[in-house]
Amino acid sequence: MDWQQMTMAIIIGLAGGVVSGLFGVGGAVIIVPSLTFFMGMSQHKAQGTSLASLLLPVGFLGFWEYYRKGNADIRLGFLIAVGLVVGAFLGAYLAQWLPSSVMRKAFGIF
Repeated sequence: MDWQQMTMAIIIGLAGGVVSGLFGVGGAVIIVPSLTFFMGMSQHKAQGTSLASLLLPVGFLGFWEYYRKGNADIRLGFLIAVGLVVGAFLGAYLAQWLPSSVMRKAFGIF
């Protein structure tokens, strides 16, 4: 990976993080299209890379700031997380069976 790609990755992460922290939506809505458009990744690789990048920083650091201010319901969050674990696995499993062209269209519709 060269400096240009590293810089682009940091910019994509920054944009995804701002959108995620500001609006409470997954940074993937920024990250996945950016990886496919600016970095030429396949849809599958972009989605997998997005999941890898979001695990720790968004999952913990974003939560911690909201928790510190009393704006997080841990019990409800845990229950949602249980659903996310199962849903993420099923979604990722299904995605591996779909062609990239179908995945790209589905993501665009989503």
